[in-house]
Amino acid sequence: MQLKYGTNPHQRYASVEPLAGDHSPLEVVNGTPSLINYLDALNAWQLVREARAALGVTAAASFKHVSPAGAAVAVPLDESLQRLYEVEGRELSPGALAYVRARGADPKSSFGDFVALSDVVDRETAEFLKTVVSDGIVAPGYEPAALDILKAKKNGAFIVMTADPDFEPPTRETREVYGLRLTQDRNAHAVTTNDLSTLRTGALTDEAKRDLVLGLVTLKYTQSNSVGYVRGGQMTGIGAGQQSRVDCTKLAGQKSDFWHLGLHPKVLRLAFKDGMKKQDRINWRVRYIEGDLTREEQQAFAAVLDQPFEPLTDEEKRDFLKTVTDVSLVSDGFIPFRDNIDHAAKHGVKFIAEPGGSSRDADIVGACTEYGITLVQTNLRLFHH
Repeated sequence: MQLKYGTNPHQRYASVEPLAGDHSPLEVVNGTPSLINYLDALNAWQLVREARAALGVTAAASFKHVSPAGAAVAVPLDESLQRLYEVEGRELSPGALAYVRARGADPKSSFGDFVALSDVVDRETAEFLKTVVSDGIVAPGYEPAALDILKAKKNGAFIVMTADPDFEPPTRETREVYGLRLTQDRNAHAVTTNDLSTLRTGALTDEAKRDLVLGLVTLKYTQSNSVGYVRGGQMTGIGAGQQSRVDCTKLAGQKSDFWHLGLHPKVLRLAFKDGMKKQDRINWRVRYIEGDLTREEQQAFAAVLDQPFEPLTDEEKRDFLKTVTDVSLVSDGFIPFRDNIDHAAKHGVKFIAEPGGSSRDADIVGACTEYGITLVQTNLRLFHH
């Protein structure tokens, strides 16, 4: 099958073909995908399929540039999250609920995302997707009404793919780079709660087990190095593709803090004028939380609100973030230095899952003990490139 283009538009030739005869894991139902669309769909589908199998609930992912901007499972929303995600008063199906959470993890990064859902897409999920800027979706199937809605999105250019839930890939995978063919065993380890059996400190709650498994599955399909923060059945911050693990920890922690600040009463009280696009409201909330509005931005912000706004001060941010707790952290490789733990503790982390095996494991265990953090060592590295 010919694709729209390769990684970049000037790479004009691009194609895809199944390895096993005519049996393909994905079928294009609508639109013309590019190479990146296919890579996003393949990674995102594997993530939600594995999360669904491990946790037994509907899972969703929001992918950008072959890494998840967010991932989540269908956990009910409290009133604050309903307001933040702008779904107050709506009955959300499990699929819609999972994707609302996944996209809500980092709505700025999810702009123009590729969506994956573990279950058949229903009308409620399609109706929500109709309201956001997105490039495509992959799922095991679609209700007829949902498919009609999605086919009409982007003037008919929205990419819709169907995934075969029973497809099993070859045990080995191959890629060609600069004239060389590289082959390896596929990472076929299915993450489950069994990977959380080696407790080094503390104890795990059922919620923490769910969040750690979700986090590990998510990082399995995230560009390495990667660290993720999880709370309430959804990723709240992902630090991907960094050369230094502590930089992953800091980046993901900053994103997680930003997500939590979206629940600050001042943010939830922002009242926008009618007629504003959803993404514009999201962007203004982001700038409001960031706080460094220029004079021109302050004037523009005031013009789109129904009432004057009060700045969210640095002190108010610090005080609010001090109340955050029960956050889980996952790492795709072992944590080499305790500075990762020191930074994690600043972001409300109470549970950590990492492979272990560092020469400084004793330092990591000691730091977790100091902060009252539960530490699980999985003996499982999850690098992804």
